[in-house]
Amino acid sequence: MTLPSYTEYTSLFANFPKPFAYVDLDRLDINAARVMAYSGQARVRVGSKSVRSTFILRHILNSHTRFRGILCFTAPEAVWLAQHGFSDLLVAYPTWEPLHITAVLDQLRDTPTITLMIDSEEQIAHLDALAAKHGMVLPVCIDLDMATDHYGLHFGTWRSPIRQPEQLLRLARAIETAAHLHLDGVMAYEGQIAGVTDAAPGDRLTRVKRYLKRLSIKAVAQRRADLIGALTAAGFALRFVNGGGSGSLTTSSQEAIVDEVTAGSAFYCPTLFSHYADYDYVPAAGYAIEIVRKAAPDIYTCLGGGYVASGAAGKDRLPMPFLPLGATLLTLEGAGEVQTPIKYIGKERLTLGSPIFMRHAKAGELCERFDELHIIAGGRIVDVVPTYRGEGRCFL
Repeated sequence: MTLPSYTEYTSLFANFPKPFAYVDLDRLDINAARVMAYSGQARVRVGSKSVRSTFILRHILNSHTRFRGILCFTAPEAVWLAQHGFSDLLVAYPTWEPLHITAVLDQLRDTPTITLMIDSEEQIAHLDALAAKHGMVLPVCIDLDMATDHYGLHFGTWRSPIRQPEQLLRLARAIETAAHLHLDGVMAYEGQIAGVTDAAPGDRLTRVKRYLKRLSIKAVAQRRADLIGALTAAGFALRFVNGGGSGSLTTSSQEAIVDEVTAGSAFYCPTLFSHYADYDYVPAAGYAIEIVRKAAPDIYTCLGGGYVASGAAGKDRLPMPFLPLGATLLTLEGAGEVQTPIKYIGKERLTLGSPIFMRHAKAGELCERFDELHIIAGGRIVDVVPTYRGEGRCFL
């Protein structure tokens, strides 16, 4: 799909004050269709951390029958989404705060499936004691570690400590003996595959990353099969086995043991997700900042714009100019909280008040900085919808 032109977007948003954020539904729908194609026949759980808008979540979930359920990032978010009519809510990270767990237990009386994540016996005992006080049975999911080690390198994120079948079985049996917990499913996320780019321009580690990914894909498949096989052989039934992410949908969904994958960043396609060799998503979301001074003949300074992504600090975490083509950040200044200088050499005539359209490095931070999303469809603005922030919510 061809990129929109700077003139097209400038004209479209001529009457809106900057800064503003937008989502192009036509382009998001292309990404949703590609997620379906990459995912084979697996169900796809939508990762809310990357979306953070109830309007967009509903749009995605309603677009295909294989989009089912949400991977939430906190328990309060899951409760709030349940109150908005969403169901099959899996919280991706462990919850310890008793007030948050109590809110989940209260909500379970109306929403049958809010599942909390665990990876230790201490968490099991803690959840079971709180569920007992409420006379409720709480669904839980065991998080498995899918990081791999190659040539002395730890390749992956530090998440769960559960790596071996005997560790998994010990947790499963502890859940089984807990009177107020129910083992609902297992999550096994391979972040070192799903979240590591391998086609970024100028990246000297590209070949190394691809090699490590190939090794890791094979190791992850074997570990998942061994772990889930051990559970099955011991008589445990699971409602779901979740794996993968926007950058590993194809390989994850090919494993017979994985019946659902998660996609989040794919829908907006921030800059990092344009740098995968095997996945082709199109930019569907971004924001615009306003030129407020001209510091030099080819330097245009914008107000605000420095919305930096999470993770290890580096150039790849910076937002990047999207339109007009030929606009770049300055190496020594980057994108700043109160001003962002842009170097531009191109054919467009830029003046004070002109917009620079930007893309985030990762998906999650877009909606944390804006109350609204301007919705584009069919080449026109068809709606303005709230983000989580616009509905007065900030969960992390």
